[in-house]
Amino acid sequence: MKKRELIQAVAIHTDVDNKTAAKMVEGTIDVILANVAKGEIVNISGFAKFAKIKRPARMGRNPATGETIKIKAKTVAKITALKGFKDIALGVTAAPKVNTVKRAVAPAPAKKVVKKAAPAKKKPVAKKAVKKAVKKAAPAKKKPVAKKAVKKTVKKAAKRR
Repeated sequence: MKKRELIQAVAIHTDVDNKTAAKMVEGTIDVILANVAKGEIVNISGFAKFAKIKRPARMGRNPATGETIKIKAKTVAKITALKGFKDIALGVTAAPKVNTVKRAVAPAPAKKVVKKAAPAKKKPVAKKAVKKAVKKAAPAKKKPVAKKAVKKTVKKAAKRR
């Protein structure tokens, strides 16, 4: 499920419009991120725990050579699934019911519909006038080139070579 799909599902489940659901989902994510960035632990009971963990410097081993190396201190993000989430994911307990059908919204009051006048009908054009216009628009036929002129140009081209 992508973020857009999550927002749509929250909107249907909570019976609110998509914009409101988007604000709720994005607001929740922003609050979690801001608190974790400060170094606080965010614990949503029955779901997950979000934390920023500082790992101290330590000695490690290069697996390729077996040589001992020093690993620098670093900060990592850690997300831990809690028991309620694990139980539902593994099928130990039943998942909560989610509304998947959007409820019908009361229709807005009807607006006045103004009918526009139909455009005037065009008079049919006589078939003879159409044929004359087509004949005038047709391109003029080219005159065939005399065979003698073609032979002369071919002979001249051959002499040049």
